[in-house]
Amino acid sequence: MRKSIPVPASLLALLLALPLGGCSLAPAPVVPPLPTPSAFPTDYGPTADGRRAIDLGWQSFFTDPRLQRLIALALEQNRDLRVSVARIEEARGQYRVQGADRFPTLGATGSYDKSRTPADLTGIGRGVTSDAYRIGLGVTSFELDFWGRVRNLTAAARARYLSTVAAERAFRLSLIRDVAINYLNARELAERITIAESTVASRRQGLTIAQKRLDAGVTSALDFRQTETLLTQAETELASLRLQRAQLRNFTYVLVGTAAPADLPEALPMADQGIVRDIGPGLPSDLLVNRPDILAAEQDLRAAEADIGVARAEFFPQISLTGSFGFASSALDGLVGKDNRSWSFGPTATLPIFDWGRRTGNLKVAKADAAIALATYEKTIQSAFREVADALAGRRYLAEQIVAQQQALDAQRKLAALARLRYQNGVAQYIEVLDAERNLFSAEQAMVTLRSSELQNLISLYVALGGGLAPQAPLR
Repeated sequence: MRKSIPVPASLLALLLALPLGGCSLAPAPVVPPLPTPSAFPTDYGPTADGRRAIDLGWQSFFTDPRLQRLIALALEQNRDLRVSVARIEEARGQYRVQGADRFPTLGATGSYDKSRTPADLTGIGRGVTSDAYRIGLGVTSFELDFWGRVRNLTAAARARYLSTVAAERAFRLSLIRDVAINYLNARELAERITIAESTVASRRQGLTIAQKRLDAGVTSALDFRQTETLLTQAETELASLRLQRAQLRNFTYVLVGTAAPADLPEALPMADQGIVRDIGPGLPSDLLVNRPDILAAEQDLRAAEADIGVARAEFFPQISLTGSFGFASSALDGLVGKDNRSWSFGPTATLPIFDWGRRTGNLKVAKADAAIALATYEKTIQSAFREVADALAGRRYLAEQIVAQQQALDAQRKLAALARLRYQNGVAQYIEVLDAERNLFSAEQAMVTLRSSELQNLISLYVALGGGLAPQAPLR
């Protein structure tokens, strides 16, 4: 039986307080200067006025009921988003596991041993049978965190968890953008197909008339073949547009994650989409707290800085504590009692003397990773600035393009009508009609594409400014 020696309460309190009083060898958090201009270019339009994207939920930004339903379905059914959510839970679990190392792990033990010593060894002429009962609580290899190694490991795990949360929010924003742009592409194709179908029908009628004129000897075979070329051009474009529509429908299924329900509302034309236009970009510094990809990059930087502290702590001794307290007796009925108390206590210190540069190499790797994380963080900010500036430029110059294209389209319609009139009166050859009709068809298609590009640019501006998904509360 072990001798019972009381453990002073002050000693226990000291041992528990040691990990809380240790130092940290991690570098101070880096706060780099903003690696972009302090304001967005003003020649693209005002930057102070307008609604804040972060305050505008996607349900308010998009007003088409069909698009709203598709986005909601994608946020529920998209498989990549499910993977992103699962990664959050994985990172949360890893943080909890690592954080548990900051505190002692208590375990209860109980055992019973029965043994017999042969007569040859007892010296009393007969064998002896003995029983041993033990119960107790124990702490196994609890590290006294003098140098902050465990705390920095926990800080790194927490930062990586927060990075995963921000990355999931960034993916949600990108998914909303992809669904909306895919939807606008579908609306664009629908309008272009309508134009192409109307053009094909009109040119088929023109080909029928040209055939009759050829049969009557009023026109030449050259004019007839040119009319036929106009029809085949429109038919080729129509087939191409229908192929794109089929591929877009398949892509929509992947984005949304399920087949489109039969009860979806009717789609609105592009002119009635009602997408919010008066979004104010604010200042580039606002992106640091509104853009989830920047927040994720910042947390990756914090994790890399904590890893430096872990690598530095490896140069110092690691002190672990193992201890137990309980009762031991040869009889079960007298197991618990003052005279049967047993305890053990043993600190262990380890410090590699020759590791052939392993710890030095780990420290260099940690510092290099921190430098990479810092550069990545700054590059993410610069990319965000560019995306916003590009979208602001697009908002201005696409609007100017639409105005100019509308004027060109009106002029092309008049030119095509004039060319047909001149041909019918014998003033011009059919080649003028051919060129005018081709240019009119191209101008009509380009106009639809420009309107779609303008709406897609507004979506890109909304997402580039952080969208309307509020950041989640950090894990404590």
